[in-house]
Amino acid sequence: MNPDRAITGPDPGYVRLYRSGELQRRLEEAYRRLETCDLCPRECGVNRCRSPEGAGCRTGEQVVVCSYHPHFGEEAPLVGRRGSGTIFFAWCNLRCVYCQNYELSAMGEGHKVDAEGLAVMMLRLEDMGCHNINLVSPSHVVPQILAGLLVAIESGLRLPLVYNTGGYDALDTL
Repeated sequence: MNPDRAITGPDPGYVRLYRSGELQRRLEEAYRRLETCDLCPRECGVNRCRSPEGAGCRTGEQVVVCSYHPHFGEEAPLVGRRGSGTIFFAWCNLRCVYCQNYELSAMGEGHKVDAEGLAVMMLRLEDMGCHNINLVSPSHVVPQILAGLLVAIESGLRLPLVYNTGGYDALDTL
């Protein structure tokens, strides 16, 4: 673990899942579900590991990240003094007509990121002093988030995670 990332207090639950092997098991299960996608209630059935074509979320094996940065527009307990380490994912599965983040969540703008790239973002946000990693519109990219989290844990990530969803989630995914 990077000594600059030393965080006091108990390890987050995801670290305990990692140590027990349960996080790896959940990651494998999530990727199996990605092959006949039923991660959200749309249950498109598309093999997103091959191609996003036909998927309601338009997302394949790599996530599309619109932006990541310390964010100060969340509730005060999440923001603290140094911000919430927000990662905005494109192609939200909910597609609200009046979405406050429409340009970020529904336009598909951003860049494709693999597990290592997602881990780097998480670790940079931690290095910036953010109080948490805030995953915005994560419902359709849970397998990819778990893969990035696995890499980030191995590099010392210890921040709490915020699953900032629009609520259109499959119970099995949660």
